[in-house]
This record gives sequence, C-alpha cells and structure tokens, in this order.
Amino acid sequence: MNQFIPYGRQDISQADIDAVVEVLRSDWITQGPAIERFEKSVAEYCGAKYAVAVSSATAGLHIACLAAGLSAGDVLWTSPNTFVASANCGLYCGADVDFVDIDPHTYNLSVEVLEQKLARAQQQGKLPKVLVPVHFAGQSCEMERILALSRKYGFTILEDASHAIGARYQDNPVGSCLFSDMAVFSFHPVKIITTGEGGMVVTNREDLYEKLIRLRTHGITRNPELMQGESHGLWYYQQLELGFNYRMTDIQAALGASQMQRLDEFVTCRRLLAEGYNNLLQDFPLVLPWQHPDTESSWHLYVIRLKLDKIGKTHRQVFEELRAAKIGVNLHYIPVHTQPYYQNLGFKVADFPESEKYYQEAISLPMYYSLTKASQERVVAVLRDIFK
Repeated sequence: MNQFIPYGRQDISQADIDAVVEVLRSDWITQGPAIERFEKSVAEYCGAKYAVAVSSATAGLHIACLAAGLSAGDVLWTSPNTFVASANCGLYCGADVDFVDIDPHTYNLSVEVLEQKLARAQQQGKLPKVLVPVHFAGQSCEMERILALSRKYGFTILEDASHAIGARYQDNPVGSCLFSDMAVFSFHPVKIITTGEGGMVVTNREDLYEKLIRLRTHGITRNPELMQGESHGLWYYQQLELGFNYRMTDIQAALGASQMQRLDEFVTCRRLLAEGYNNLLQDFPLVLPWQHPDTESSWHLYVIRLKLDKIGKTHRQVFEELRAAKIGVNLHYIPVHTQPYYQNLGFKVADFPESEKYYQEAISLPMYYSLTKASQERVVAVLRDIFK
C-alpha cells in the first residue's frame, strides 16, 4: 500500500540528536551558550553583523516592527500572499496594515504595484512606516528596486525571509541585509532547517540589535551603560521598555546550530527536486514556478498553478483527488485580506485580484530533503492520472 507523502517535513540526523542530548546533559538548557553559537552561525552564513534568536518567526517580526518604531498611527504594508503573521505583526504594534498585490510570475510583492501605491500614498499623506516584502517559496523579492523606493519614500524594510534561508539575491545570501534594515527567518519543522519552533532576526544596525535583544527579554537590560542611575550591584537589571518573553531555548539552538551545518546540502537537494519537477511536469496543463534571473531560490515550496481551462476539473477537485491518493499537497496561501478578521477591518474580496487569482489555481507539491525520486515520480503519476 502506498505511504502518505507529506508536503514538507524535517530531517533529523544523529548529529542533531547528539547536539541536543549534549545540551540536556549540560548546565544550561535555556539562555546559555548554545544560543550565541546558533546566532553566530546564522550571522556568519548570511554575512550579517548581528543575529537575534527568538521563539518563532512571528515573534521576530513583532519585535523587529517594535525596534523600527512602528506604533499606533503608523502603517505597515506587506503581501497578501503570505501567512497571516506577516501582517499581524503590524497590528500587534497598534499600527494599521495594508497590502501590495503580487507579481503574476514570482508570486512575490509586485514592485510595479508598490511604486504606484507609494506615489498615491505620498499624495494622501499615508506612506508606510514599515514594508514587509515576503520571499515567497524561497525566492527573494526584487530588493534593489525596493531599497531605491525606501530611500525615496522613507520606510523601513523588514524582509520576511521565513522561506528563504540558504537563498541568494544578486549573488548575496538572503539575510545579508544589504538591501534592508532587518530580515527574519523561520525554523518551523516544514522549513529548510528546524529548531522545532523558532526564528531569527538578522541586521547590520547596532541600534536595532540592542533594541531586539531587550525586546525579546521583557525589555530588560543588565548593561550599566544603558541604565537610569547607578547599578545596585552584579545582580541588578532594569526594564527600559515593555518587552516580551520571546527567547529561544538552548535545546532548540543546539538543534539549529547542528542543522546549519547541513543547510547547503538541504538547499542543493531542494534545487535538484525542483529541477526534477520542472522536467517531469513540462508537458502538463500547469504553470510551473518562474525564477527571476537575480535570484537563486532555496525552494521551501514548489508551487504549481492549474490551467483550469485545459483540465476540465475544478481546483478543489484536483486538490482533493491528490489528497485521496495520499499525496499531501497544501495551498500557500489564502490571501490574508480575505480572512474574516481582515474583512472586519474593511478589506474586501477583489481588493487584490492577482493574489486572489493565484489562490484559485495554486497547489504546493511535496518538497523536502528526504523526498525520494520514486516518491516524486509517484506525485507526477497521480497528477497525470487526474488530468487524463
């Protein structure tokens, strides 16, 4: 009997297990040296000056927005084609949220639409304080153009790179922050490397780094130079602002640091799998993922779009037939502005038509390190049977 093929899954090696066990047997299982090792490994890989480990990418987005000064009366813009966290982080800060429709080829935020919307917003006096470009499926947004717009209109760039550790843009690692103020990674088990739950904020700005490390720990500092008045002694700390308990544990960090040693191996495998899908599916009634020449995706997702006029079945029928055949496809994403919570904020269906059209046609196929050639061929064979 055929086994269920998930759309994504972690790959845990004996070295990963040994790294976690070593921490469990040590004096530190949280707030210890493994955190710093993991942060250093990510910063060095990306070529960024600073990295701050947090309990999730959502936590990272939240404190990054706070570090950027986002608050009530401000506006955050992001893509509708993302997980809700990319927008929710703005609401957590008391700011308003708006969206920029996607490019029909990359499914990332459209720079053309962004430029037009910024010009209108400037006339209305409603420019965004923070822009969150989402590197969907592991492919970077067009960051050089976004940076130029940031310099013209004065917004902070916070890359949601949850899908994109190991990816490159203009031959620089995503997370270098050469084109942004900060970037956030996710280490959820379906992502490219995992810490179970966890995230990381990277930046080249010392002022942001200092804020981030305080905000992840209740707004507290033990640095006498930052305190009001004199320190009372070695035990002393001060809360300088309202922060959160967004810390990662040493257990998670040990797993992450171990996984980082295989990041290039993971990404190479995903690129080969994507190439395999491209070859196997080229004659199917599908739109296959298009890659911008400035980017090298880390291929967190492999998303097909159905040419529904040539299939004779609905999007839902194809999806459910794949699931019935034990192919664990998924759909990334339901446009955020169509969620009931956002509809209650005033957004309407048809506000961002390109994202909605994408949603009506998209299916994420299985994509993970241990996906075998035989399993990939089975996915393709089931699709072939569905399209007969």
